Amino acid sequence: MRYITYVFLFLITITLTNCGIYSFTGASIPPGTETYQVNRFENTSILVEPGIERDFKLALEDLIQNQTNLNLVPSNGDLTYEGEITEYRISPTTATSQNTAAQNRLTISVKLRFFNRKKAEDDLEKSFSFFFDFEGSSLLTGAKKAEAHEAIFERITQDIFNATLAKW
Repeated sequence: MRYITYVFLFLITITLTNCGIYSFTGASIPPGTETYQVNRFENTSILVEPGIERDFKLALEDLIQNQTNLNLVPSNGDLTYEGEITEYRISPTTATSQNTAAQNRLTISVKLRFFNRKKAEDDLEKSFSFFFDFEGSSLLTGAKKAEAHEAIFERITQDIFNATLAKW
């Protein structure tokens, strides 16, 4: 019985090895690609939220680090991510009978430029956007703001990952 287990594990290992680079996240990383870099995402939106460009950069770095086996480098990466935060906007979405906002929406938009040194045809320039709704009677501060940023960054960074590495 032990012999059959070893043979089975050996066959699975050989099968996965012969399939090339395989990722359980759906990433399609070109052969020879080992590194990535995330440059600063400058905040060019009209409403400037201090520190958001650093937080977004770190969120994108963490997502790629967690979903691939690529190494983060400060320069000369095989894959390069850069761009701008083009929109940071809070707007009312619904109103009450007293003409006040019943619900507000924070929208963040990011313009991405992606460069793949190993496969130039994968280069991409695209905008990504997502939103977070919150009560009109509350202010977007403290824990609520952190929750909003985290939810928006999670969605935008996953969309960027899918567009650049998973090809979804």
